[in-house]
Amino acid sequence: MKKFLFVLFVFAGLLNAQQVLDKVVAVVDNEIILQSEFDFRANMEAQQRNINPADSTFRRQVLNAMIEEKLLYAQAELDSITVTDEQVKQQLEYQINYFIQQYGSRERLEQVYGMPIEKLKRSLQDDTKKNLMAEMLKQKKFGQMDASRKEIEDFYDMYKDSLGVVAEKFTIAHIFQNPKTGERVKKKVREFAESLLDSLKHGADFAKLAKKYSDDPGSAAQGGDLGSVKRGVFFPEFEAAAFALAPNQISGVVESPVGFHIIQLLERRGESIHTRHILIKVKSDDESDLKAIEFLTDIRDSIVKGKNTFEYYAKLYSDDKETAKFGGTLGTFEASQLDKQLLDIIYKLKEGEISFPKRLDLDKNVYGYHIVKLEKRIPQHKANMDLDFAELKRMTEYYKKQKLFAKWMDDIKSRIYWQVRL
Repeated sequence: MKKFLFVLFVFAGLLNAQQVLDKVVAVVDNEIILQSEFDFRANMEAQQRNINPADSTFRRQVLNAMIEEKLLYAQAELDSITVTDEQVKQQLEYQINYFIQQYGSRERLEQVYGMPIEKLKRSLQDDTKKNLMAEMLKQKKFGQMDASRKEIEDFYDMYKDSLGVVAEKFTIAHIFQNPKTGERVKKKVREFAESLLDSLKHGADFAKLAKKYSDDPGSAAQGGDLGSVKRGVFFPEFEAAAFALAPNQISGVVESPVGFHIIQLLERRGESIHTRHILIKVKSDDESDLKAIEFLTDIRDSIVKGKNTFEYYAKLYSDDKETAKFGGTLGTFEASQLDKQLLDIIYKLKEGEISFPKRLDLDKNVYGYHIVKLEKRIPQHKANMDLDFAELKRMTEYYKKQKLFAKWMDDIKSRIYWQVRL
């Protein structure tokens, strides 16, 4: 939810930038909040929480939250909080992916905003940086907070009657394989890219070939045009080739993590380049899918026969590097937190059992196969200190942080100028 609100805040800033005339509803230090930005935020949060967006109490809460976000940025500047270009870039990628999920496709997102993805990223960059600075300030102030056993017990004694029933939970782990595309397919794709390059050398129109063959939906419709971008945005392999070109020169076939590119430099100004490209992606085939399934089946058989543990193989072979280092453990979840695809697997397992390989769709274009282990099943129960200590600890820490944050925010409000103009 915190990430959603982060994106929402930046998104509202983008919509706000598109307004020609707008009423200022609040001023915070050197920042302003406009009516359109406020209305957008209120409507979106009301929709998420299923409440009336016109409710006066709710609207005051939303405006206060927006003011506090601006105050945090102002305090972050005073405290010399800095963020790197790489951190901003990563957050922008998250935001763009979120928008794409909301609108259904890159093409639809670009259509709504009338600009290519790269230009949209540049529009969001400033607000993204500000919000990252604010989040880093909060982390610096409250990120390492811990709760003692006594604090957790006091919290439980105070709120146990209102905690209600804890839903059934599952602790699960997996070993994931991303189908490895064979050299045969890769060679075929490179040969196709080279045939397009040959056509360009013989006078073919770059834009027409990009529209017809490029696998980059964000730029293909514009004839491959990527706009003017500063160094550091594209893959290093792409940039090395692009910055080495003279204006209007076309590169050879360039390989990057997403496939094979043919690049044309249209213009260069210092550390910014205006390019267009044709991208041919390397896609997995039936052969690579079958190899991934067979490999996971062999791993499962080895675990069942006792040759080694699930954790051992997860650390050694799982392509999900974030969970591999923890032996494949994904965490503990309620049924409502898991998608149907995963639930169907888990409900058929007993504690300690491992599923056969199943397909896992990560998004519209990325998938793989995994085997899943049900490590523990916790039945529905009334909250208690033994079974739910970790969750109660997190709740106590959150409660503690909120109290200290409110006190800290009152202090910031007394030192930094802000005014509501409704």
